[in-house]
Amino acid sequence: MKIGIVCYPTYGGSGVVATELGMALGIKGHEVHFITYNQPVRLNFLSKNVYFHEVFVEEYPLFQYQPYELALSSKMVSIVERYHLDILHVHYAIPHAYAAFMAKQILKSKGIDIKVVTTLHGTDITLVGSHPIYKQAVEFSINNSDYVTAVSKSLKRDTLRLFDIKKDIHVIYNFIELNKYPEHSKEECQRSTLADENERIIVHVSNFRPVKRIEDVILVFDKILKQIPAKLLMVGEGPEREKADLLVKKLNIRDKVLFLGNSQEINKVLCYADLFLLPSQTESFGLSALEAMAAKTPVISSNSGGLPEVNVNGLTGYLSAVGAVDEMADNALKILKDPSVLQQFKQNAYLHSKDFELDVILPQYEAVYRAVKKGCC
Repeated sequence: MKIGIVCYPTYGGSGVVATELGMALGIKGHEVHFITYNQPVRLNFLSKNVYFHEVFVEEYPLFQYQPYELALSSKMVSIVERYHLDILHVHYAIPHAYAAFMAKQILKSKGIDIKVVTTLHGTDITLVGSHPIYKQAVEFSINNSDYVTAVSKSLKRDTLRLFDIKKDIHVIYNFIELNKYPEHSKEECQRSTLADENERIIVHVSNFRPVKRIEDVILVFDKILKQIPAKLLMVGEGPEREKADLLVKKLNIRDKVLFLGNSQEINKVLCYADLFLLPSQTESFGLSALEAMAAKTPVISSNSGGLPEVNVNGLTGYLSAVGAVDEMADNALKILKDPSVLQQFKQNAYLHSKDFELDVILPQYEAVYRAVKKGCC
C-alpha cells in the first residue's frame, strides 16, 4: 500500500511513534510518504521505501499567525495526487485531523476517495483539543475520519468523556523495537564514566513540560540520595529546564545530577540505568517508560492516564498517586537497595515490554489499512 503519514517532527511521543511506524512499514514493503514541516527527528532516510515531503508556509504580513493548516492540506492533496496514495494516517488531532478532512474534501471534488486514519496520542485530546477554542473542530475531525485509533484504553475513555464521538475508537498501543536495545557488555556501557561503582544510576527522559513534573523527579531523587549513593541523568529540554537547575542548586546536589539535553540515542543512555522516574501529571501511554523497560530498567511512575497499562505495579516497577514524592522515593529504594530485587525487577520489565514489541503492533495497523482501503469501516 501507499501510505501518507502526517505527524509532528519533534521529540514528542506522537512524532516518535509515527516515524518508527513509517520506517517499519517501509521495511515491510509499503511505500511511505511523511508530510510535515521538518524532517522527523528519528527519520532515517536510508530506510527502504520511505520519502519525506516538507510543508512550506509562505509568510505574508497580513497574517499574525501563518496558516499552517492550509499549507498542510494543500500539500496532502498534491502528494496524494502525485503518488496515488491509498491512506492518509494522521497522528495527533490538532491540526492534522482537521487538515486531513479539508484535503479529503478537495480530493473528493476531483474524484479521488482518500481514506483517513486518525491516531489520538494524548494532549491533543486531554489538554489542547478539549479547550473550547478547538473542541468543536477536533470533535468534527474525529467523527469524519474513516478510522480512529487511540494509544491506550485510558485515552479512549478520556476522548469519549470529553467529546461527543460517533465513531468507534480502537485501541492500538504504542510499540517498542527490542532489537534496538541489545544486551550491552561492560565495555560498551562504561558506567564508570558517569558514576562510581557503588552508585545507582537513575534516568528521566521527557520534553520538560510542566505536565512532566520535573521538580518531582528531582525531589524523589534527593530522597533516594539521602539513603544510597546515586546519580541522576536528565535527558531532554523544555520550559521547565531552568526550574530544574535552580532546584538542583538549592538542594546542593549539582554534582549528582547530569543534564544531557536532547538525545536521539535513548537506548544508549538507558544502558546505564538502574531505575527510570516518570512522575507525570498525566500520560496517555508513557512511551519513555516502555523504552526504559525494553532496556531492562524498572519504572517508578505516577498512576495517571495510561501508565498503569504499561507499568505493572509491583512487577515492572511501582505506581503512586501524582505528587506522592515520599511514596515514590520509598518504592524506588525497595528496588535499588537489594541487588537481587533490582535484577528481578529488571528482568520483569524486559519480559513485559515484549507485549508491546513492533512485531505485535505493526500487523494491527496493517489490518486497519486493509480494512479502510476496502471501505468496510
